[in-house]
Amino acid sequence: MSSTRERHEALPPDLRDAVDDFARHLGMVAGRSPETVRAYVSDAVHLLDFAVGRGVAAISGLDLGVLRAWLAVRQSEGSARTSQARHTASIRTFTAWARQNGLSTVDPGLRLVGPKAHRELPDVLRPEQAAALVTATTTADDPIARRDRALVELLYATGARISEICGLRLGDVESSRRVVRVHGKGGRDRSVPFGTPAAVAIADWLELGRPELATPASADLLLLGAKGGPLQPAVARRVVAAAATAAGVPHTSPHGLRHAAATHLLEGGADLRSVQEVLGHASLASTQIYTHVSVERLRAAYKQAHPRA
Repeated sequence: MSSTRERHEALPPDLRDAVDDFARHLGMVAGRSPETVRAYVSDAVHLLDFAVGRGVAAISGLDLGVLRAWLAVRQSEGSARTSQARHTASIRTFTAWARQNGLSTVDPGLRLVGPKAHRELPDVLRPEQAAALVTATTTADDPIARRDRALVELLYATGARISEICGLRLGDVESSRRVVRVHGKGGRDRSVPFGTPAAVAIADWLELGRPELATPASADLLLLGAKGGPLQPAVARRVVAAAATAAGVPHTSPHGLRHAAATHLLEGGADLRSVQEVLGHASLASTQIYTHVSVERLRAAYKQAHPRA
């Protein structure tokens, strides 16, 4: 099966240029995350490759029938319900962009309806498990160990996305107030507090770890890779996974720590709006899933403890 890159290169020049313009629009104008840009562009490339195979020579030739046929093929290939929902969203975004930029006189995506993504309740570490994980990073005093402790403490303390943490600058941390300015999706910034353990880990990293790794390429990045460049999300994921293994808790990702932070805030009495602000959710509906997690935990405890459960 051809890769997205191969499909892209095989497109007619006009379609290939349109996809490239769409990618630039998503990243530079719409402010979408790199992950979203890759996903949406991949869907656009696959759709256009499919359409070319059906004799469509220009974006103006896309119609509702072609869009539905492409979605049906993706479903027949075993695309999950959440993936189908994303395919629909990305193609609706692409056709709307094409209409707005004069590549088509109509927007067939307006009538495209896909399945709603099924919201699975995330598996969330319990507070004692999260505490074990964040304290399980190596106790060595080398720069990488200091960085890893600051990374894991920040992830759990702030509930920020891994891309947001890796993108932090030195000026984003206000140590005196114990607040970090997080640059979120869609260009939305938010201020998130952090506690004493994270403050101690950050101070240790800044004083004794970062100076040993910093190079001219480091600029003002807060967290650095082993060679002084930006800390890559893939490296951060390995750090969290290793800490989970060392702590003897279920496999956890940085996003798992985000889930844990949100759930534990609600269980500790934080109101939903405050948690929404901490997480940087544009919609309260995205935050409400964590109330369901808390209720499920309460239900499980009730069934285990109540004599008439």
